[in-house]
Amino acid sequence: MRVRRLAAWTALPLAVTLGLVACGSGGDGGSGQSDPNAAVRIEIAEPQHLVPTNTNETSGSQVLAALFSPLVDYDEANKPYEVAAESVTSSDNKVWTIKLKDGYTFHNGEKVTAENYIDAWNYGAYAPNGQNSSYFFEKVAGYEDLQGEKPAAKTLSGLKKVDDLSFTVTLTEPYSEFKTMLGYTAFYPLPKAAFPAPGVLADGYEQAPIGQGPFKIKGSWQHDAKVEVEKYDAFPGQKPKVAGVEFRIYQQPTAAYADVLSDNLDVIKTIPTESLSTAATDLGDRFEQSPASSLQVLAFPTFQKEFSKPEVRKAISMAIDRDEITKSIFKDSQQPARSFVSPVVAGYRENTIGAAGDFDPAKAKAMYQAAGGPSKIELSYNGDGGHKDWIDATCNQLKANLGVECVGTAEPKFADLLTKLKAKQPVGLFRMGWVMDYPSMENYLGPLYSTNGSSNYYGYSNPEFDKLLAEGAKAPNEEEAIKKYQAAEDLLAADLPVIPLRYGQNNFGHSTKVKNVEMDLFDRVDLLKIEAVK
Repeated sequence: MRVRRLAAWTALPLAVTLGLVACGSGGDGGSGQSDPNAAVRIEIAEPQHLVPTNTNETSGSQVLAALFSPLVDYDEANKPYEVAAESVTSSDNKVWTIKLKDGYTFHNGEKVTAENYIDAWNYGAYAPNGQNSSYFFEKVAGYEDLQGEKPAAKTLSGLKKVDDLSFTVTLTEPYSEFKTMLGYTAFYPLPKAAFPAPGVLADGYEQAPIGQGPFKIKGSWQHDAKVEVEKYDAFPGQKPKVAGVEFRIYQQPTAAYADVLSDNLDVIKTIPTESLSTAATDLGDRFEQSPASSLQVLAFPTFQKEFSKPEVRKAISMAIDRDEITKSIFKDSQQPARSFVSPVVAGYRENTIGAAGDFDPAKAKAMYQAAGGPSKIELSYNGDGGHKDWIDATCNQLKANLGVECVGTAEPKFADLLTKLKAKQPVGLFRMGWVMDYPSMENYLGPLYSTNGSSNYYGYSNPEFDKLLAEGAKAPNEEEAIKKYQAAEDLLAADLPVIPLRYGQNNFGHSTKVKNVEMDLFDRVDLLKIEAVK
C-alpha cells in the first residue's frame, strides 16, 4: 500500500523483461532552468485516510510520503537501507534494535524520539482503534493481547524504549525480513501532539497530519479537492527541489489527462486507458514508463454462498480472455497475470494458477453449470479509477461464455468501495489492485489472503495457508522462506479467492513545467527528484 497497497486506478503492467524501462524514465519535461521556489501539482484520487496506520491505498500513501520519512527505503536491488533509522540490527531475527538518526523533528517542532514510534505503533495495533494496517504489527510480541472487543492490554509488550533515540522490538517468532517491512507507511512515528491522552488520537489530526518528513501540511485536507504541502526547512535528510506540492484530487483520470495536456496539472500517475494509443503523440517525451509492482485482480466474496465453491470461481476465470482484453482495451500495453505475486519480487513463478488461467469457454460453461453458479454476476469497481472499459469487456465475455447476465456497478470513489467491502455489504465480484508494501513474496500473500490479513476483503480463510505463511516468516533465510511462500501460493491456486488479471507498469505523463519526474515500484512520484522549471 509508499500502497504500495490497494490501488485505485487502472495500473499498467511491467515490461516482459524485468528492469526494462521504456521511453526513458525520469527524462526532462522541459529545458528551462529549475525553479526551487515553485510548487508542483500531482494527481491523486480521494484518500480514504491520512493516519499512517490507517492508510492502505496508494493516494493516501503518496501524500504521507511527503509528510513522513521512513525508517528504511529500498535500493535498486529492492534491499532496505536506513533513512530515518541509524541502524536496524538483530542477532537472532527475533529481538531487533532500532537506533534513530539524531536531528529529526516533527513539523510542530517536537524532537523525534523512540517514544514517538512506540506510541504510534501501539495505537495502530490496538484493535478497538480499527486501523486498516493493524495487521502489520501482528509479528510483534503482545499483539494478541491487543485484539478483540475488550483487549487484555493497550500496549505491545514487544516494544521497549532503550533511550531517546533507540528502542527494541521483540517478535513472537523470528522474522528475517523485519527490517524490510519497516519502509511501510504503518511504521511512521506520530508526535506527542497527536495524542491528547495515551492511546487517544486527537480530533482533527487526520485533517492536518503532523509528520517528520521533507514537507509539512499547508492548511488542511480539502476533501475531494486537494491536499497541499510545503517544504519543511528543518528537515535533516535529502532536501526536495521544489517549494511544495499540491496533490490535486480527481474523480476521473480523463479530466486529469486533459489538465496535463493543457499544463494545468504537472503529473498524472496513470494515463487513462482510452488515451494510451495517443499518449506518445500527445505528450512526446513527456509520456514515460517504468516498472511497477502492481497486480490487478477480480475478487470473490467467498463468504457469499453463490461464490463459495472453487469450481464456480475457476469457471469464471476460464471464461475471461485476458489476452484479448489486453489487446483490445489496453492496446497490448499490459502483461496478463496468471500468478498471485509480481515478477518484481524474488520467488515469482509464471502461471501458478494453471488451467484456471486458460481461456476455455466450453469447459468453463460446463463447470459453471455443474457447480450451480449464479445466473447473474455483478462486477463492482471504483468509478474514479478508469476501469469501466475493461469491466464492460469482461462482462461481455462472461455473458457470451457462461450464458449469464452480467452488469458492471461503479462506486463513486475507491474509498466508497473499500468501506462497503469492510462492512461485507454485497457487491458481487469486485475489482482490486495491489501495490506492494515492501519487496517480498510474503507481502503479496499475507495482507491479502491470510485469515486476519489487513486487506483480505474476500473473507478467505485457509488454516494450512496461514500455517505455511507463518513457517515462511520464521525461516532463517530468504531461500527457505520462498519455498514456504510458494507452497502457500499453490494453495491459493487451488482455492482461487481472486482471479489474477494483469501486472502493472507505470504509464505516466507530465506537463512542460516540470522535469526529472520519476515513479517508483510503489505507484509514487519521487518527491525528492521532481523539479519545477521556469
